[in-house]
Amino acid sequence: MSSATAAPAPAQPRPPAARPAVGGYLTLLLAVAVMVLPLVWMVLASFKGMDEIYRLPIQWLPESLAPTNYATATQTVPFGSFFVNSAIATVVGAGLKMLLGLMTAYALVFVDIPFRRFFFYVVVCALLVPQQIVLIPNYALVAQLGWLNTYQGLIMPGLASAFGTFLFRQHFLTLPRSILEAAEIDGAGHWRRLWRFVVPLSGPTIAAVGLVSIVTEWNDYLWPLLVIDRPEMMTLPVGLTLLMNFDGVPDWGVIMAGTVLVTVPVLAVFFLLQRRIVAGLVTGAVTG
Repeated sequence: MSSATAAPAPAQPRPPAARPAVGGYLTLLLAVAVMVLPLVWMVLASFKGMDEIYRLPIQWLPESLAPTNYATATQTVPFGSFFVNSAIATVVGAGLKMLLGLMTAYALVFVDIPFRRFFFYVVVCALLVPQQIVLIPNYALVAQLGWLNTYQGLIMPGLASAFGTFLFRQHFLTLPRSILEAAEIDGAGHWRRLWRFVVPLSGPTIAAVGLVSIVTEWNDYLWPLLVIDRPEMMTLPVGLTLLMNFDGVPDWGVIMAGTVLVTVPVLAVFFLLQRRIVAGLVTGAVTG
């Protein structure tokens, strides 16, 4: 009896070892450097004197960490008044933007109104219109109403937020209809359904829209520059221009110190909301 020897099976090629995406890491590092290095330079320059800032070769680290420039900035212009004005404009403006965006998006999704899709297209078209185009009509209207150098003139023209309405609407489309239908059967009206069911399920999206609204209101420069010319009503970004005119020669160390004071509150809000920002921005991104 003969026995056949089985041929050995051919060796399977090993998969290539995973190589680190060096190009991706370098691109990410470059992008981070482009965003972070100006902030690092701003903070370091806020502790430098004029001779250190203009020194060549560039001196990154200041010779002293004494907050002299911060003291000069706060004594030169009324930063306390600027901060109060910015806080009022930001809290009221961002809060009303979110409220109007929530209610508008709820109506576009859950209220049976005619031409809902047409109104949604109007919101999308509003996203494509640069805000600079409506500056002159808004200024003429505010001037006719006598709202120059007032909080209402500063806040009211920017309350309609197409971005917030769009993002809320896309998120609401992903919510389970069964919950709202059960609430409707139990006798809950639209107002109760919005605040008792829809809002608690929309935390990440609300955080994302809130952060964008807060940053936009806090950093707004062009509109407050147009409608405000009294120092006691100026916001922080506009108030920084007063430092530029101090003694006719700009002291960049003092200006950088003032810029740090303007930037820190926004960064603090970002770090508080960062865990929900990404989730809120991507929610409903592929919903039609």
